Amino acid sequence: MSSLTSRRLLIILGLLLVVGAFAGMKWMFGLKEEAPRKPKENRTKTVQVAPVQNQNLATTLEVQGQLTAFDKVDLFSEVGGTLVSTAKPFKVGTYFAKGSPMLRIDDTEARLALLAQKSTFLSAIAQILPDLKIDYPASFAQWEAYLNNFQLEGQLAPLPEPVNEQEKRFLAARTLYSQYYNIKSQEERLSKFTIYAPFSGVLTATTVHPGTVVRVGQQLGSLMATDHYELVATVPLEDLNYLKVGNPVKLWSEDIAGSWQGRIKRISNQIDPASQTVQVFVDVRGKDLREGMYLHGEAAAQTVANAYRLARDLLINQQQVYELQDSTLRLRPVDVVKVEPEHVIV
Repeated sequence: MSSLTSRRLLIILGLLLVVGAFAGMKWMFGLKEEAPRKPKENRTKTVQVAPVQNQNLATTLEVQGQLTAFDKVDLFSEVGGTLVSTAKPFKVGTYFAKGSPMLRIDDTEARLALLAQKSTFLSAIAQILPDLKIDYPASFAQWEAYLNNFQLEGQLAPLPEPVNEQEKRFLAARTLYSQYYNIKSQEERLSKFTIYAPFSGVLTATTVHPGTVVRVGQQLGSLMATDHYELVATVPLEDLNYLKVGNPVKLWSEDIAGSWQGRIKRISNQIDPASQTVQVFVDVRGKDLREGMYLHGEAAAQTVANAYRLARDLLINQQQVYELQDSTLRLRPVDVVKVEPEHVIV
């Protein structure tokens, strides 16, 4: 066999081997099972919807602030003298019932001076009785009775009424009227040597103690009621229309247990220019309340007519909500009437 024939034979055998290998590989791949096709995903989304029916909605408004005592006064002395002891110590925290004596200033000198004036007045009445009996017999009996019932230690009784202008001028000329009113003035001054509690409360400050010489106009202490308070809250101007005087308010503290019922007592006419808020004063009474306590609350606000309460996270762009129309969600504009902590009213 020639070399040319051998070369051709080798080329043909090589081609046959390549074709056979390719055919075998194709046959082997044909034996594998065809992989199952993945089903097409259902791209339809499911959403929760709820029917909307507008109605009249009762609303509330959050308030918060500090308590201040409704009745709180600073005590001053209108007379001078030495402070004397009373049944209860005049110290911070001491409780005084309304009308009970809190302080006494020594009134010995003023009392003796008043008795001297009364004695002079009594003598003046005795001196005019003979003239009254002769010149004004119609008035003699009532002046004699006034003299007989005169009590030096008691309050001065009102003077008998003159029967005519002539008698009135006669009494004025004898200085009875001036003496009478001087004594009444001294009686009023004498009553100021004892200071009585104007309301039930506790002392929150004192500046004197028994033995102190008190001056006229000197501050003695401070008294605060413990059963009546006001909550001073600030409300945004935009929410002010929802509140009115008399609305009930439920109050609570984050520091102690319990809740209290209050009522809006006053609404200020002034607006804070920086925060655009208005002060609202809530009247509240109850146990365990203290001045300075911070309280939270909900005030009953105005009812909103023909409205719907919606979760705040369902509001889109502050003015739209999704509406289902023919199985399709569409954005619908709404009017936001009021914003609450977790909801909006539209």
